[in-house]
Amino acid sequence: MPPDQIDLRSRHCARSGCDGHGNGQLLGADSLLWRSRSRWGMLCYQYLGSGLQTDTGCLLAHGGQSLPTEPIASASDMRPAFQPYMVNGPFDDPVLYVDFLFEKRALLFDSGNLRGLAARKLLRVSDLFVSHAHMDHFADFDWLLRLRVGRARPLRMFGPIGFIARVHCKLEAYSWNLVQNYDEDFIISVTELDQEGEGKRATFRCRNAFQIEAEEDIEITGGVLVDDAAFCVRGAILDHSLPVLAFCIEEKQHVNVWKNRLAALGLPVGPWLHELKRAVLESRPDNTQISVTPGTGPGRAGQTLPLAFLKEQVLQIVPGQRIGYVVDIEFSESNCRRAADLLSGCDLLFIETAFLQDDARIAAQRKHLTAHQAGLIAARARAKCVIPIHFSPRYANREHTLRAEAHAAFQSHLA
Repeated sequence: MPPDQIDLRSRHCARSGCDGHGNGQLLGADSLLWRSRSRWGMLCYQYLGSGLQTDTGCLLAHGGQSLPTEPIASASDMRPAFQPYMVNGPFDDPVLYVDFLFEKRALLFDSGNLRGLAARKLLRVSDLFVSHAHMDHFADFDWLLRLRVGRARPLRMFGPIGFIARVHCKLEAYSWNLVQNYDEDFIISVTELDQEGEGKRATFRCRNAFQIEAEEDIEITGGVLVDDAAFCVRGAILDHSLPVLAFCIEEKQHVNVWKNRLAALGLPVGPWLHELKRAVLESRPDNTQISVTPGTGPGRAGQTLPLAFLKEQVLQIVPGQRIGYVVDIEFSESNCRRAADLLSGCDLLFIETAFLQDDARIAAQRKHLTAHQAGLIAARARAKCVIPIHFSPRYANREHTLRAEAHAAFQSHLA
């Protein structure tokens, strides 16, 4: 459930960044971010309206004063493959949209209020991860369904135990007597995870009026829900007086292209670089031949080069980015331990910060975290960059107080 009664009066609109040094500061009086030192320290984020986006420069205001900034664009910068942002303001339903920089797909975490996403954005979604079935996390699945019916792209969905039955109930609420007229058969695959780490999967096809099909028990090892060539998504069951899933998106490797080295070798920038990166992510043999196709700028095309040569000469390969998402959990040792295990070393952690510590009793009654408790969990997980989300509307004029309290707990327990 939401931490308090729904209140849409406040929409957060702030601008923040970092100074590139990663000193774990709260970034700006109205910022969503603070960060500690990490290999992604040169990445800056800014919150514009209701979107978290990367930027090539930093603008930081703290206590009304401007702090030194420096540009971050250089030949060796890490350009993240994932582009995550919160769709709604911190007092609205939490919805995390993770776009892919080099693919025509996106991941969606929760689906309470999706009206802030354009239809073209929702049509990119390949996977929907639902923490639990309270309305502020699941209500707008119907809107996503309406947009996707009659389209060929399938949708994979993931949730806690009982999720297959809940999706089935939503689908059963509508009449599907004319779906045979659609040219394409929209297919939904639904997976649920229980407290013991076991799973079930079922399929729903539009042309079969979304009747439940092929329900089966499956093995989910290490909480891995999705295991694609470039990334995986893991989940862990936490407690909100009902099972709730927390998620961690893990890029398996980050492959960066040194454009200055491409130029030195006389190689063009172009679509062939996507195939080169895919070859690395799929662990193809070093003797794999990569075709250099025409692109932009000067450079020779029409040749083939071995993967081993290109990896050595033009690529920088480092451990990938990790993004965590945690909402609606009570503060308990079991939840803290499981969350820290799942989110250990996250580069970016989105975590609910519902109440102030002065209202810890109310938070405990409603099975939510205080800002102080969120900071403790983030520190225990050794998160690098923390984004507080899902505020109670009772603090509509005290956003900074929530963030400051979370930051203070995070900093004091990080060492």
